[in-house]
Amino acid sequence: MKKGTFLFIASVILTLGMCQCAKTTNDEQATEASLSTEAHELDSICHSLFPADEPGAAVLVMRGDSIVFNEGYGLADLDTKTPISDSTFFNIASVSKQFTAVAILQLAEEGKLSLNDAVAQYMPYRWALWKEVRLRHLLSHSSGVPDCRGGIPREEKIHGTDSLAIAYLDTLTTLRFSPGTAYEYINPTFVLCGKLVEKVSGEPFSEYMQRHVFAPAGMEAYYIADNEDIIPHMAHGYEYADVTDMPEERTAESPSTVKKNWYEYDYGEETFFATRPDGGLYTSVRQFARWEQALRSHAVLSESYLKDAWSPHTQVSGSPWSNYQNRPNTWYGYGWFIEPATDSTKTVIYHTGDNGGFKILAARYPEDDALVLVFANRADWDRYALMQKIEKIYCF
Repeated sequence: MKKGTFLFIASVILTLGMCQCAKTTNDEQATEASLSTEAHELDSICHSLFPADEPGAAVLVMRGDSIVFNEGYGLADLDTKTPISDSTFFNIASVSKQFTAVAILQLAEEGKLSLNDAVAQYMPYRWALWKEVRLRHLLSHSSGVPDCRGGIPREEKIHGTDSLAIAYLDTLTTLRFSPGTAYEYINPTFVLCGKLVEKVSGEPFSEYMQRHVFAPAGMEAYYIADNEDIIPHMAHGYEYADVTDMPEERTAESPSTVKKNWYEYDYGEETFFATRPDGGLYTSVRQFARWEQALRSHAVLSESYLKDAWSPHTQVSGSPWSNYQNRPNTWYGYGWFIEPATDSTKTVIYHTGDNGGFKILAARYPEDDALVLVFANRADWDRYALMQKIEKIYCF
């Protein structure tokens, strides 16, 4: 990623206190010792996954209002050797979708739109099928709209805009399936949601997000506007590869002199960073903890609308149309994946993000009032294995 100016969204200071983790003992000293043991166990796991001299991750666990684990591992930038901390800003990729979903739900709460409205009411698309696709279908990945961006040259996708990403929608004449009947995870429909925010609110997308989402949440977040943007405390994404496996534009070094190594793999090397509503947000684990607090306190969305967003709307498991998160007992709400509680498991409301060298996990456990964040700038680790270990350590 090249350096230059940046687009600053919002900042507010929030203090998160420390309190003891819920345990079955009333002895304060025993609880503190238990917390230390939990932290030590997770710290040992993360050190093994993310060596100090390589790209790594920021890991945060919050229970109630207390951050019970908060550590950085590895390097945010291999050139400057800047270590990762809770203030490091990562591209959170598709975890960005929940912020866009909240913007749409805010407008619904204000009566400016209805989730049952047809897309055709807001966008000047020519084909009658847009009367079948409702806003709720866009938010729940159940629209049946296919991703037909394959004809766009790679270079245009890398530096493309939101408008370019959805340009094909005006030529669309068929759907994969009847809206609301199946799950297919695609990005352009969330980019379309960003355009709907602009259409209904009368504000540019980034300005709306600043005023109505990020500022009320008391958080800092950034979008990339063009190839010259830089974000303070920014991590680069990296991939470990043989230079002969790398696309030509990602290195000028000779394959005869360079063997397997870490290569920068983010904006300028991979697509989707330039589109904002579907996966373009940069923030830190500390800032995301503020987002969690804002959701819990309903500072950005009412309880009823948030409950709807966190309800299972589209069954992901078994879908023939999409492999992304197609796991057992998995559903999609509005901007979040949901794994409902079973006899042996608790509810998990989460989203993952994958783009370039970034690999992101943001999971909440409502029964435990808990949040788990792993923001990584390398993709060579098992997200669910680490998630399950954290769940076991903290009894989620």
